[in-house]
Amino acid sequence: MDDYLLSGVLIVSSFVLGWILYLFVSLLLKRQNCFFSKEVKVDLGLLRPPLRFLIPSVCVLTVIPLLHFPEKVRLFTGNFIHILLIVLSGWSAVKIAYIVRDAFLNRYDINIRDNVRARSVHTQMRVITNIVVVVIIFLTVSFILMNFAAVRHIGVSLLASAGVLGIVIGFAAQKTLGNFIAGIQIAIAQPIRLDDVVIIEGEWGWIEEIALTFVVVRIWDLRRMVVPISYFLEKPFQNWTRTSADLLGTVFIYCDYTVPVGQVRDELTRILENSTKWDKKVNVLQVTDATDKTIELRALMSAADSPTAWDLRCEVREKLLEFLQRRFPECLPRVRIETNGAGPQ
Repeated sequence: MDDYLLSGVLIVSSFVLGWILYLFVSLLLKRQNCFFSKEVKVDLGLLRPPLRFLIPSVCVLTVIPLLHFPEKVRLFTGNFIHILLIVLSGWSAVKIAYIVRDAFLNRYDINIRDNVRARSVHTQMRVITNIVVVVIIFLTVSFILMNFAAVRHIGVSLLASAGVLGIVIGFAAQKTLGNFIAGIQIAIAQPIRLDDVVIIEGEWGWIEEIALTFVVVRIWDLRRMVVPISYFLEKPFQNWTRTSADLLGTVFIYCDYTVPVGQVRDELTRILENSTKWDKKVNVLQVTDATDKTIELRALMSAADSPTAWDLRCEVREKLLEFLQRRFPECLPRVRIETNGAGPQ
């Protein structure tokens, strides 16, 4: 009983000591501004959840050889603490990966207008972080399994038939592996980036999330389209912000042949100059088609980004129609009927 009592005191004392050390480390993490410059914002607070258990576990592990338990109990306790440490270490490594990612991305703001470089960096860092997290989880599970003799024995048998097993796994998981490899290609080649404006499957939206095997597109009406990441390497799609965020908008107006094009062009200039949505780069009105009934006027204008371009198009379309209705109602599309009938006999 004295041995068990002494062992219990050692475990409790080491755990309490570990908790005190955790409180000290937690206090240091709260004072992170003392250790990092203002340009580099690091949220070390993410480490506190795993450290809350990791530090006491390390302290308990150090007293395991001093416990006066039976050999089997002591070995079981040591193995349990060892596995717990592996899990907590993996958890800490994942948190560190996220801390490094966030510290790096804090320097690139994607909320500014000219954010192509920032979106490129965000896309690469998020995909790379996802890959690192998967590798950490895989290594953590592997280290846990290696603590069991039976699993090690099975592992040796599996390695002996690795060739056949690799072929089977390759056929069974070829789509998953293909998407995984496609995710790496997306991070390097970057046909899409976070917050890119795309048209895919006839839907217009923004790239909201890029995971390892899928991409989430936020449609303009707030629906979400989930697409396999390999889609963007295998099928064509439109990317409106591939090289820059600015965009050209078009408005088509159909009028009668008698419309004064010059005055409509002057009105377009007046509308754009009075609009806060126009970026003052492109202002064009052209006759782009003529049919047997109407002519087609195309108004071309530029805006800083796609949402602004959409709003500007709607504004220009509405005001040009108001102008034609007010000044030249006879120039709106009309149908002419000519009759050559004789008078009454």
